[in-house]
Amino acid sequence: MKLQRLAKSFLGMTLAATMMAGCGTTGTGTSTGSTTTTTTTTTTTSTDAGSGTTETAPAPANGAKVGVSMPTKDLQRWNQDGANMESQLKAAGYEVDLQYAANDVQQQLSQIENMISNGCDVLVIAAIEGSSLGEALDMAKGANIPVIAYDRLIMNSDAVSYYATFDNYKVGTVQGTYVKDTLDLDNAAGPFNIEFTAGDPGDNNAGYFFNGAYDVLKDYIAEGKLVVVSGQKTFDEVATPTWATEVAQSRAENILSSFYADGTNIDVWLCSNDSTALGVENALAANYNGTYPIITGQDCDIQNTKNMIAGKQSMSVFKDTRTLASQVVKMVGQIINNETVDVNDEKTYDNGVKVVPSFLCEPVFADANNYQTILIDSGYYTEDQLK
Repeated sequence: MKLQRLAKSFLGMTLAATMMAGCGTTGTGTSTGSTTTTTTTTTTTSTDAGSGTTETAPAPANGAKVGVSMPTKDLQRWNQDGANMESQLKAAGYEVDLQYAANDVQQQLSQIENMISNGCDVLVIAAIEGSSLGEALDMAKGANIPVIAYDRLIMNSDAVSYYATFDNYKVGTVQGTYVKDTLDLDNAAGPFNIEFTAGDPGDNNAGYFFNGAYDVLKDYIAEGKLVVVSGQKTFDEVATPTWATEVAQSRAENILSSFYADGTNIDVWLCSNDSTALGVENALAANYNGTYPIITGQDCDIQNTKNMIAGKQSMSVFKDTRTLASQVVKMVGQIINNETVDVNDEKTYDNGVKVVPSFLCEPVFADANNYQTILIDSGYYTEDQLK
C-alpha cells in the first residue's frame, strides 16, 4: 500500500528534529510594552526539557492577570491549547481569565472587552477571524495592554505586540515533503492523482499551510507527474470555511462523484489539518472503492491518530501545544517584567499595518511508525486514549 512507502531519510530527519523539541531557544528579542528600556533578566535558570538547553526564567508573576481568548471548544486542539495555557500560567503565579468564543466573532469581541475592563495586564488571543477584532484591540491599545497573537496572526492592527506560533509555512512543507518522499516523485514515473483540501480563508495561517505544501509539489504538477483531476488547485478553490469537517466532507463527496465515480484512483489527498482530513476520510469511506490514498493532516487529534493507526490517514503534523504554551508563558513574564521578549522572526508576519515580532516553534510529523514515541512516550496522550 502506498501508505507504507515513507522515505527513510525523511523519517530519520524528522525524528531527529523531534528529539530537539520543537521550540528553539534562540531569539533576537525586542523591547516590551511601549517603552524602549530593557532590563536584564533574572539570574535564576531552568533547563528546557525538550531542547536540553538552559534559558533564563522570568521573574515571578506578582499577581498579574492574563486574559486568554480561544476561538472555540468545537475543535480538540483549542481545548488543549486553552488548558495548557491556563495550567502553565497559573503554575507561574498568574491569575487567568480563559474564555472560549464558540466561533462567534461578536462573542469573542465582547469577551476581550470584558477582559480589558476587568483589569487584565496582558492579552493572549487566538482570533476566530484575523481582521475582526479592531474595536477590542483599539480598546487594549488605549489601556496600554500588550497583546500576544496566539497561533493565528491578528491582521490590520498596530495593537498587536507579538505573535507566537509554529512555523506555519514549514507545516505545509512537511506535508508536501511527506507526499514527495512517500511517492518517490523524483524517481517514480507516475502519473499520480492528487486533490487538495485547505483551511479557513479567515485564518491567516491557512494560506501559509497551503503554500508550503504546494510549493514542494508544484513542479511535479507542472510536469504532469502529479495530476489534479478536479482541476481545483488554488487556495480559493480548495479552502474550507471555519475548518469544518462537514464542509470538507461535502466538497470531497462532490469531487468523488464528479471526477472519480468511473473508478479513477486517488493517490493523494493533501489536507491542511485534521478536521478537514476527517471530512475527506468520511467521504472516502462512503463514496470510494479504489486504492486508498495518502492523506495528510495537522494537529494529531485523537480520532485522526486512531485513523493513522488503522491505516486511514497517513500522517499528521504535530504541534505540541505544551511547547507553544511554555513559550507564551515565558513571553508574558518578560512583558510583565519589562524585559526583552524572545522572538526569532521579525520579517515574515506582516499583518497589513506592521511586521509583528514573532516566535516560531518547529513542527514535526507523526505517523503509524512513530506515534508511540512522539505522542504517547512524551505524555501528550495515553495509550487508552488511542484505543
